[in-house]
Amino acid sequence: MGYNVAVDGPAGAGKSTIAKLVAKEKGYIYVDTGAMYRGLAIHFLKKGINPDNKKAVADACRDAQVTIGYENGAQQIYLNGENVTAMLRTEEVGNMASKTSAIPEVRQKLLELQRSLAEEKDVIMDGRDIGTNILPEADVKIYLTASVETRAKRRFDELKAKGIECSLEEIARDIKERDERDMTREIAPLRRAEDAVLIDSSEMTITQVVEAICSYCR
Repeated sequence: MGYNVAVDGPAGAGKSTIAKLVAKEKGYIYVDTGAMYRGLAIHFLKKGINPDNKKAVADACRDAQVTIGYENGAQQIYLNGENVTAMLRTEEVGNMASKTSAIPEVRQKLLELQRSLAEEKDVIMDGRDIGTNILPEADVKIYLTASVETRAKRRFDELKAKGIECSLEEIARDIKERDERDMTREIAPLRRAEDAVLIDSSEMTITQVVEAICSYCR
């Protein structure tokens, strides 16, 4: 049985960045579940599917295979054998993933792969419902959050650094809408597990957050 660390929290809280650094520090395998949902989202976008058409989304899951690989220690996401890692972080893919991730067939598609990884390896896994649903018996559970303003500014700076024109107000609005969607969905909504440690990173550096999480891990 592997040693499991679950990191949950809202969009833009820095879960992936932090989890990767903790994995490196502790020698765990990092599993980015959000990237897996984004991999499926790319499949739906390629097929031109409306995310509100749940039957079409469910049907499309049948001919989609999302797998994880590692190149130079970095996680790669493959969709039907194609490496789609470079496409994962666009706003279009993120919004499609947020809208389709609550659909039961989408969740079931990825659940078995996520749990089997956790059974076999020492992993740190981040997402929206890791500690509450995917790995309810995780050895350590963290709920990582930050204010909407902080998360919007981080995303704004990230896009600007890539030369992408964007609006801080629009990003903040998208984050609020995504929070609302994630917290109110019927299946596995975003919430803090009762035994999860709350870490608000709004006023913390990345190093401070990593050190805080590592202090709870073996």
